Amino acid sequence: MRAIDLTTVTWRKSSYSNDDGGQCLEVADRLPLVPVRDSKVPDGPALVFGGDAWASFVDGVKRGA
Repeated sequence: MRAIDLTTVTWRKSSYSNDDGGQCLEVADRLPLVPVRDSKVPDGPALVFGGDAWASFVDGVKRGA
């Protein structure tokens, strides 16, 4: 698998993240895969999901699963 350079992507905070400094998730859009990271550790690791897996996860969150 080829590495993805995430140093130049634009990250956005998830609409499900709260504003009190905790539980902050960021995602990068417009890529073939969906990278996700902890906004409190921007230089830390990112998890990378396939589009179908990410869509299933988001759907589950919306349903309260």
